[in-house]
Formats: sequence, structure tokens, C-alpha cells
Amino acid sequence: MHPTPTSLAIRPLAASDLAALLALYTHLHAADDALPPQPEVQAIWQGLIADPHHLYLGGFVGAQLVSSCVVLVVPNLTRGCRSYALIENVVTHAGYRQRGYGRALLHAALAHAWGRNCYKAMLMTSSKDENTWRFYAGAGFDAHDKQAFVARPPA
Repeated sequence: MHPTPTSLAIRPLAASDLAALLALYTHLHAADDALPPQPEVQAIWQGLIADPHHLYLGGFVGAQLVSSCVVLVVPNLTRGCRSYALIENVVTHAGYRQRGYGRALLHAALAHAWGRNCYKAMLMTSSKDENTWRFYAGAGFDAHDKQAFVARPPA
């Protein structure tokens, strides 16, 4: 068990956290696709937080959302019908990095996956920064276990 930094409170995100999450996502991608109209964003968010396979975790310092990730638990018919987890959109606010918040959040994400009897948890990063790779390795992820392939729709 890894300690959580004392100033960080980790909890599942709630419906009321959408604006804070979208603001935090500006620290994930310097440029991102434009969001659809707000009612559509709200409907997607409501569907995500109602889905028992999705868990949006947030790390808070006081009332400020400073770190987040999503854990998707995927039911499976192999490995004795044990699920696997995908962890995505791992982000910490630029002003709060290097304090252990991201690592604590990833440990909470893994604890959720192991608590749901997942046989593995995976994440991918598009970062080419070796510090990012060391961060994920230090949080318990093995860069050499699997090879990832990504396909994108034609332009």
C-alpha cells in the first residue's frame, strides 16, 4: 500500500465536477478538438458516471481538482472471465506536478481494478518524454510487457 500525500483527497468524480474536469483537461493536451454543444457534453458525462464500468477518479487539494484519470473495467471471457482495466486521461494540473499526486491517483486506480478482480490494468501514453515513462514505471506499469498498436480513422 502506498501512502497518499496528506494534502490530497481522492474520490470518484460526481456530476457536479464536470466543469473542473474539463478545466483540468486543458493540462492534458495543449490543443484538443472542440467540444460539442454543452447539452451533449452533459449527456455524455451523465452516461459515463452512471456506467458501472467507468470510474472517474479525482485528486483534490481542498476544493481544487488537481489530478484525474478514468478507469474502465472491461468484462472478459478469457482469463477465467476476469475483467481487465484500461486507465486513460491521466492528468495532473501543471502547477501541482512533482508532488506525488499523480502516482497516488494511479495507485487508487489500480486498487479499484484489483478490487474488481481484474487480471491486468493497462494504459498508454503518447508522450515521448522519458520522465513520463519513468513516472508510469514508478507507479507500477511495465513498458515491456505488451506492445501497443493504435489505429485512427482515415482523415
